[in-house]
Amino acid sequence: MNAVRPLDALHAGQWIPFGGNRAAEVSAELAANFEAGDRLVVVQDSGALLHIPAGEHALVAAAVASASSAFGALATVGDQQITSFYDVFASRLADDEVFAGIADANAADVASAAARGRSTTRLVLSPAMREGMIEGLRTWRDIASPRDQITESVDHVGWRVVARRAPLGIVGFVFEGRPNVFADATGVLRTGNTAVLRIGSDALGTASAVMRLALQPALRSAGLPDGAVVLIESPSRATGWALFDDHRLALAVARGSGEAVAQLGAVARQAGVPVSLHGTGGAWMIASDTADVDHFRQSVVHSLDRKVCNTLNVCCIVGSRASELVPVFVEALRAAAALRGVSARLHVEAASTSFVDPSLFAERVVVGRADGNHDEPFASSLDVTQTSTEWEWETSPEVTLVVVNDVDHAIDLFNRFSPRLTASLISADAGEQQRFADRCDAPFIGNGFTRWVDGQFALDRPELGLSNWENGRLFARSAVLSGDSVFTVRLTATVIDSGLHR
Repeated sequence: MNAVRPLDALHAGQWIPFGGNRAAEVSAELAANFEAGDRLVVVQDSGALLHIPAGEHALVAAAVASASSAFGALATVGDQQITSFYDVFASRLADDEVFAGIADANAADVASAAARGRSTTRLVLSPAMREGMIEGLRTWRDIASPRDQITESVDHVGWRVVARRAPLGIVGFVFEGRPNVFADATGVLRTGNTAVLRIGSDALGTASAVMRLALQPALRSAGLPDGAVVLIESPSRATGWALFDDHRLALAVARGSGEAVAQLGAVARQAGVPVSLHGTGGAWMIASDTADVDHFRQSVVHSLDRKVCNTLNVCCIVGSRASELVPVFVEALRAAAALRGVSARLHVEAASTSFVDPSLFAERVVVGRADGNHDEPFASSLDVTQTSTEWEWETSPEVTLVVVNDVDHAIDLFNRFSPRLTASLISADAGEQQRFADRCDAPFIGNGFTRWVDGQFALDRPELGLSNWENGRLFARSAVLSGDSVFTVRLTATVIDSGLHR
């Protein structure tokens, strides 16, 4: 049997094995910061060495313990109490006096992020976002409880087996700085689960205010245990690693930038925790040779109202219509920017530049980014491999244009370079639409604007996130994760014939 001892120190230049046949070197900075009691998570996929200070680990462990205790208590809580929680939570967010404190916290978060050159497009708790949060909570209030719902019943001679939905357990969430997903995450309570949340440091002040002023009072009012929803009150990224490394989680949900989400998913998987990852996005739109001009124009404009994962990122136009539709696309791109009072930014695949007015490459525009305004060309070229880039624009709509041979060519590019999330075909040919749906390796397929991909908008249920198929299709579930899709199935047997035996 191999000897085991605590890891109480690291040394610069020390090699840490990972992945079975590789090793990662400990940096001088990591060695200097690592103390006795700290933890080191080695990501087996990449060799990343993740340092979790003892204090951060203890904070997370206590949060998960609280959620674990609350999960047991929820089994004895009636559905009406959960309904009451959503009602009170929504009412407090709708109360202007209560919300004033949350708005003040959000304004401070936004000012801090802007001063540090951080993106604030998803951080601002706007009136529309507030209404969306309230609407989402009222949706969970009014929905029929899926707890203990019978999904299947099999009758045998002398006995019966019934399959019922049952709560899954503790759900760990790591979210980027978007205040609304914090409220959406409470949807897991409707199915009897508890939640531990770690939100991006940019929105931590807002989340703390929501907890203090609205969520916790709603829990107490409904008679639910405080640990039913726990916020990790720390800005440290290490708390996210510690949370997803905790084997007590029943599900780990990560939502944010692609690289960070992938790393968190790797940490959870190697801890034996199932994951639901919602990271890289960016929608593709294809205009075929039967595309209606006005439908195409409006689809582009309405796909660029703001930057989220389902925003138009790459537009493909078939060569047979390029002379007509490329100018229409440029016009629509400018129109979308004008609605925001800004200039747009266009990237053109190198082999497609001949289809674009040369003056657009010489034109200069002011592009608003997280770190301020930049003087840039309206249009510039890029290699076809760079169609995989997701433009994380701040205020100025930013899109890639590719002129393709035909729709099949566009599909091939989509399946190779996109994150395989959302694809839209502008075509009047029903057969072509069907072939497009059959060949595109994506969970969301449409024939118009791409921004329809949203749980609340499309399914009338607040979403916890949208999963792409970049790392393979999802087993037995939709790419929209919502609170009522977080469950397991329990089998119960009722024996009528006491003489029954195998």
